[in-house]
Amino acid sequence: MFLITAVMGPTAAMAQGPGSLKRVPVPQPSNLGQYVRDETALKVLGKALFWDMQAGSDGRTACASCHFHAGADHRAQNQLSNLSGGLTANAVLSASQFPFHVLSDPNSNRSTVIRDSAAVVGSAGVFRRLLTAILPGNPAEAGYDLADTPAFSMGGINTRQVTPRNTPTIINAVFNVRNFWDGRASDIFTGATPFGASDTGLHVLNASSGTPVAEAVRMSNASLASQAVGPALSAKEMSYEGRVWAQMGKKMLSLRPLALQTVALDDSVLGTYAIDSGRGLQPDTYLTLVAAAFVPAYWASDQLVDASGVSLGRSGTPSEATEFTVAQYNFGLFWGLAIQAYEATLVSDDSRVDQFFDGNTAALTAVEQQGMRVFQGRGADCTNCHTGPELTLASFGGLAQNGGGGGRGGRGPDRGFFRTGVRPISDDIGLGALDDFGIPLSRAVTVNGAPTASAQGVFKTPGLRNVEFTGPYQHNGGQATLEQVIDFYSRGGDFPGDGNLGPGIENHNLNAGDRAAIVAFLKALSDDRVRYERAPFDHPELCVPVGQQQSDSTTLVLDTSDPRFVLSAADRWAGLPAVGKGGNPAPLQTFDELLRGIGADGSRTHSLQESCSIF
Repeated sequence: MFLITAVMGPTAAMAQGPGSLKRVPVPQPSNLGQYVRDETALKVLGKALFWDMQAGSDGRTACASCHFHAGADHRAQNQLSNLSGGLTANAVLSASQFPFHVLSDPNSNRSTVIRDSAAVVGSAGVFRRLLTAILPGNPAEAGYDLADTPAFSMGGINTRQVTPRNTPTIINAVFNVRNFWDGRASDIFTGATPFGASDTGLHVLNASSGTPVAEAVRMSNASLASQAVGPALSAKEMSYEGRVWAQMGKKMLSLRPLALQTVALDDSVLGTYAIDSGRGLQPDTYLTLVAAAFVPAYWASDQLVDASGVSLGRSGTPSEATEFTVAQYNFGLFWGLAIQAYEATLVSDDSRVDQFFDGNTAALTAVEQQGMRVFQGRGADCTNCHTGPELTLASFGGLAQNGGGGGRGGRGPDRGFFRTGVRPISDDIGLGALDDFGIPLSRAVTVNGAPTASAQGVFKTPGLRNVEFTGPYQHNGGQATLEQVIDFYSRGGDFPGDGNLGPGIENHNLNAGDRAAIVAFLKALSDDRVRYERAPFDHPELCVPVGQQQSDSTTLVLDTSDPRFVLSAADRWAGLPAVGKGGNPAPLQTFDELLRGIGADGSRTHSLQESCSIF
């Protein structure tokens, strides 16, 4: 294979490769001008909101808390849900625990199982708490602890809850037609929920006539906005139970943007707003940023409404917890569109693979070209799912390649969604689930009338750019290295029964050279701007919880800093310093390096060894 590639040369290899992402236009949301008057201001607002720890109900959890590392999450403690195999809450992951499914013959998925765990590596979110009040001007909301399950507690003391699936990267997510592993973030944004056409509610108030009037939001090509509104109100990820958009708006619009965090003066988006030798941005409140970005009809009214958007027939400042301004009520719209605008800038299109297809024939080594040929060829069948410059059929580029069929086939209405045998279908039915309105997530079911069972166990194909840094892998996070991933696909998945394998998932029995070459090709998909967090991948300071404190192997340390919360364990925190457009001198750490302690000496960025300067 190596000799053939060397003889064929770069021209033949280029003809068989994915192509450059630079040539793929970034999808644009429809009718944005109806709501937005300044797209530059919208991106400023979006980046601030995405990284702001004040957004969480606890005043300490941002979107970025789960997407800080190449758009994903590589923390290693208290990252497990669906515990099994002797694992406990607040467990510390180690390299020896991966992969989660180990066979006596790693080349045969029907050989004797040596070890198996149904646990999932997700992302730590918030403690389980019930919201009692919003405190304008205070990033921490009022509430109280609720007793949690053994998965997120130990000896009656709670840990932070963990999401039920591995965190996908938000870099290049703008190219996905739908987002989340199960596709529930629809390409149609409604202003409040992820669920698109299933959500027929009137979620936004338009006060252009003087009196606030409820109206529907229907924006296509907007799955990033649909995705953004999911975690914000999730009682596992960012919110205390019971929080609604108007309440979140009442808090956030009263706060200084990024007030807890430092921002580099040369931040590629926020630098001109950064406070020199201080924390936060110069605008007094988020309302100032909203006013700069959005059409006045959606924020400028002084009319008051209740939590359902019904006018109270008077104007002024809300004096009761149940009273809201139009701007507060519309916060879901602002949040979704602003974060979408920011995330749409996170396009990594300058990897060495892109450079190769842009004409730099020396950008890829012979081994990397060999890996690309195996990846593209029938010997591995990778392009059944990972196709085009986006490297996923679930993209808008995949939409253009749409064929017949659906469900298990990964084309038709559910293009880009496949069964790959990562876990038994019964563990997680993925696309086979219903949304919050009782409608099947699968469009093959809702549009074509396909059997519901055909969508069960089906998951979205992720893109592969920067995959070197986005471990652990698969929707359950059960593999720690790219080598483990390639072994998995070479043997044709781990759970082949019950129709659990889509097209191309079969025993390919790749030799060691081909496996190593594919891994080399996948690493060549890393963009150095991501590797070193250079613009547009620079960011404000962030502190992330990296597990709970323990006094011994079975006892959590109770957090006594806040008397309102009597069941919460004390956090361990790691600090990520602010970085400007020039990036870091050291590259990002991989998940495997984190598990093995490589990079703790400062040779890697995000080794999670730096202390938090905020708390």
